[in-house]
Amino acid sequence: MAFPLSATVSPHLVVLESTGSTNADLLAAVDEPHLATWLTLDQSAGRGRLDRRWESVPGRSLAASVLLHRGDLPIESLGWVPLLAGVAMRASVLRVVESGDVTLKWPNDVQVDGDKVCGLLAELRPDASAVVVGAGVNLTVPGDELPTPTSTSLGLHGARGTALELADVVLSSWVSGLTRLVGDLAASRGDAAASGAQALVRADCATLGREVRVELPGGAALVGEAVDVDEAGRLVVRSASTGGLTAVASGDVTHLRYE
Repeated sequence: MAFPLSATVSPHLVVLESTGSTNADLLAAVDEPHLATWLTLDQSAGRGRLDRRWESVPGRSLAASVLLHRGDLPIESLGWVPLLAGVAMRASVLRVVESGDVTLKWPNDVQVDGDKVCGLLAELRPDASAVVVGAGVNLTVPGDELPTPTSTSLGLHGARGTALELADVVLSSWVSGLTRLVGDLAASRGDAAASGAQALVRADCATLGREVRVELPGGAALVGEAVDVDEAGRLVVRSASTGGLTAVASGDVTHLRYE
């Protein structure tokens, strides 16, 4: 499989016929350079947040992972990496779809008209020297093969081309955008306001202004209005019951829909 566009933005592009997980593969690889990118159109054991299984349709879905050496990026600012990966992926999806409202759902989903087209997962190497950012994108999956009722694909929103062609366009754009955004964050020593990261995430995040339910670690739930993404990348929720503000660093967010 040829990925000519992606080969221009990654110093080491590894194309796998099939694999269990590109994130697991790249985390285990040694001596890979900054921006090394591993990908496949046939991933069988992908994972999302909270160790959920990421379902993908072989030959019609992209699984890709990028290695980001931390360099000057402070460890306390790494929470911005998956958020910026979402910003970069939203821009990439906008390049190929012809219809639909493309937005982010905090912290790591890209949606079209409220349905998930891409999931993202960032994982830190044990020595904290690098982060692997993985993306799973539904490319040309038809409606009757989507993994969940709330999923969609690029093809269902007018994206043209084969799965291979779409994968190359989306991947090259995503890696390029992610490189720039994380580079800006590192140049500002992790200052999300100074680098523009906070403003970009706020602008793209459809979770803000919505009534949400957040399943918190430990089993508790928070229901209220998502009002901000703070300086640490946390989702700020105004409780529906108390009116108090809670900054959520991790949790499973559901956008509540009231008829």
